[in-house]
Amino acid sequence: MDRIDAMRVFVTAVDEGSLAAAARRLKRSPTAVSRAVSLLEQHVGVELLHRTTRNLKLSEAGQRYFEACRRVLIDLEEADIIAGAERSSPRGNLTVSAPPILGEEVLRPILDNFLREHPSVSVRLLMLDRFVNMVDEGVDVALRIGDLTDSTHISTRIGGDVRRVVVASPGYLSSNPVIDEPSDLSKHQIIAFSNFGLDSWSFTPARGSSIPRTVHFLPRYVVNNVRAAASSAAGGMGVTRLYSYHVADLVRDGRLQVVLAADEPAALPVHLLAPRGRNAVPKVRAFLDFAVPRLRVELARIAMQSGSLR
Repeated sequence: MDRIDAMRVFVTAVDEGSLAAAARRLKRSPTAVSRAVSLLEQHVGVELLHRTTRNLKLSEAGQRYFEACRRVLIDLEEADIIAGAERSSPRGNLTVSAPPILGEEVLRPILDNFLREHPSVSVRLLMLDRFVNMVDEGVDVALRIGDLTDSTHISTRIGGDVRRVVVASPGYLSSNPVIDEPSDLSKHQIIAFSNFGLDSWSFTPARGSSIPRTVHFLPRYVVNNVRAAASSAAGGMGVTRLYSYHVADLVRDGRLQVVLAADEPAALPVHLLAPRGRNAVPKVRAFLDFAVPRLRVELARIAMQSGSLR
């Protein structure tokens, strides 16, 4: 077995979480997959994976080698495409990352339709509440909310009206101190979501100042899931901050109420990102051409709904 093929097996095993799952995806026997990883370990002279009967874990050396292998495989795929003049034929596995709810409710239906039109492409959709390292994690396209700080990627702006809203249930608000300005939050029970600040939230500067106001708090409840934060707030457990589209239905149903709308920071842009050079790969180019206009329509709809949340 050649080393490049062994690298593919190794990367697939890590992505799938077990040797058995890698065997199923690659349509090989578990013995062949295990042998490929063992041969790779013999070649590099260190243990790459700590194996158990149910799962596997990268060793410290294995983590570094895994990231290097993924970069090598991506470069090889691009070289094959260029050499074979296959630019007009999308094929292969496309890896896309997105925030969970936006990925589930907006991007996933678009991906479904993309797959129907491109039978030679398969997709791995990663719905994560964090920014991915696109190169190290082998991500072809990322749907990202927020201002961009990394100029090494090619970006396409597809929307720009995602609000960060503070909400609580009407019942909670009626039985607790009034929230007229950000500092009033110090009197309240806070449900903190990890991506929006676990001990502080920032708001627009006070009149006459250019310095954003930061409110510090000790949360009563900390969650790492958007739906959990929204549901607990709707259940009267306290005040939380989420993106407008996270809570739009609950606000329209009267289960949540927006507070401090006049003090919200500027709405955030939404981009599709691709590592520099990847946007020329047929499967990536085809997906960007397919997804961008559809995402713009959906995000414009979300922005319109967001504007009505007051």
